[in-house]
Amino acid sequence: MIVSLEQQKEYYQALITKNRAYDGIFYAGIKTTGIFCHASCTARKPKFENCEFYKTAQEALLAGYRPCKICRPLSFPQMIPEEVQLLVDAVEEQPEKRWKEADFSKLGLHSASARRKFKEVYQMTFVQYARARRMGIAFKEIKKGSKVVDQQLEVGYESASGFNDAFSKIMGNPAKKVVGTPLIASFISIPIGRMLCLADENYLYLLEFEDRRGLELEIEKLRSKYNFRILYGQTLISKQVEQQLNEYFARKRMTFSIPLFYDGTDFQKKVWRELELIPAGNTRSYQEIAIRLGDRNKVRAVGRANGLNKIAIIIPCHRVIGQNGQLTGYAGGLARKKYLLDLEK
Repeated sequence: MIVSLEQQKEYYQALITKNRAYDGIFYAGIKTTGIFCHASCTARKPKFENCEFYKTAQEALLAGYRPCKICRPLSFPQMIPEEVQLLVDAVEEQPEKRWKEADFSKLGLHSASARRKFKEVYQMTFVQYARARRMGIAFKEIKKGSKVVDQQLEVGYESASGFNDAFSKIMGNPAKKVVGTPLIASFISIPIGRMLCLADENYLYLLEFEDRRGLELEIEKLRSKYNFRILYGQTLISKQVEQQLNEYFARKRMTFSIPLFYDGTDFQKKVWRELELIPAGNTRSYQEIAIRLGDRNKVRAVGRANGLNKIAIIIPCHRVIGQNGQLTGYAGGLARKKYLLDLEK
């Protein structure tokens, strides 16, 4: 969520004065230490230019910050249950880890109970938390343009290996050795969040909300399949994407002219091109699309192809709804889907 300059100044004043009334209202990311804090944190206060402000803890995690050990921002508004704190500590020890049911047992926890308590405390699932931490680390390193692991202590690691794994497992840039064709990553802020853009000088390969479920797997598969390495920067294509998205949200544009790379089967590509034919302000059901493609029995296949779309908004999978007219699953979240449909109307 974008924080205005006026709000940033207000939040900074609250941070400087340790105003408890703002605890839980915002989270301050400190660039020099890599941590995020409550307003009332007693740690030494940074300069204004070294602060970034977020409305939720998940946004701070996705930006690559880790929770402060002094003010424990993830404990607001109550003390964390012991099993939840155990999970938080475990994530910090191995932020690159992908959790399985057996991992809860190793910690002596009952999976369902621990997950439920985690959701009650943080208003996000444990999986979302762990994913945000992994992605945050990788995104932070992309923004730095890092290729060599030389700042692991700054971001909270006692050894280089964990830091390297968290980045390279997702983005494929092994320390001290970079191979493969470059794909350039950039971040685009829009009114409903922030998007990750992957492009080269010829095509747009991926445009997704940074908190989309399964995003890291999409990136891994894409780079592994085509031997890409991910670097941070801008290309002519990514600049065009940002410009056209800004025009879209300003209601000055409802169609896009970006060269796209369609990574999928022949059938999936047909579905995606059919999505592009849905006019702004209109919707189609999965069955209508299946019929247009010549086989009304391929509703589920259409649904799968719709879910595998890697280029959100520009390939408008948000314009596909259920047969009964209800909004159905959208990787960016139903609230965003509704926002986009309302915008286009």
